[in-house]
Amino acid sequence: MPHLCKMLALTMCILATGCSTTTVTKIKDKADKTIDAIAVKTNIGQNPRDPLEGFNRVMYNFNDTIDRAVAKPVAQVYHDVLPTFVQTGVGNFFGNIGDVWSAFNSLLQGKGAESFTSIVRVGLNTTFGLGGLIDIGSPAGLTKHKEDFGQTLGVWGVTSGPYLVLPILGPSTVRDAIATPLDYYGDAWSYYKPVYIRNTGTVVRLVDKRANILDAGSLIEDAALDQYVFIRDAYLQRRENQIHPDE
Repeated sequence: MPHLCKMLALTMCILATGCSTTTVTKIKDKADKTIDAIAVKTNIGQNPRDPLEGFNRVMYNFNDTIDRAVAKPVAQVYHDVLPTFVQTGVGNFFGNIGDVWSAFNSLLQGKGAESFTSIVRVGLNTTFGLGGLIDIGSPAGLTKHKEDFGQTLGVWGVTSGPYLVLPILGPSTVRDAIATPLDYYGDAWSYYKPVYIRNTGTVVRLVDKRANILDAGSLIEDAALDQYVFIRDAYLQRRENQIHPDE
């Protein structure tokens, strides 16, 4: 895929030239100022991590309604009808594309070894794994690392800001919401043409992701007294562990 090659080339260029400390500092300062301004102007809640709880609960209920009416039923049919190997292939294919952006973010975070591993995974899976449909890298001992620009900002020291539930996209923080457009444009699939194939693939990708958490969703429904609080706390803890895994 040409765009995968372009992303790999870009990553290799940055490996060779390094990342400007001045640029990183400027991005961090601007992001921190934006997050602080939003936190001050919207501090309407009692929980310091969730001052936007009123808004967030409305968005959570909206997303939950859409999920129950559309996303979950479609994902259930996908899970029940398609053979397991097809679902695995779909996940592998898009996971392989995602490894390119992960490699780039690992590099920006100073994780050179993880970045190199992700690059090798992409090359191996794309070449010998039928364009990424088969995961050759994992059995070969190349660990998959999932990184995004929200994590990169966190590693650079940008505070998370308030918890935020985005329409359709779900749990986030102000920092991660700021990073979301960059994550979209950093995804090689967003450049694939023709557009109708890209759009179809995007829908399949989302359905596959939803199908992968059907069991987790059922567990939350059965176990959590307040699903909103359960999901919020789990998300914030998970993001903290992803950014500071050794703490």
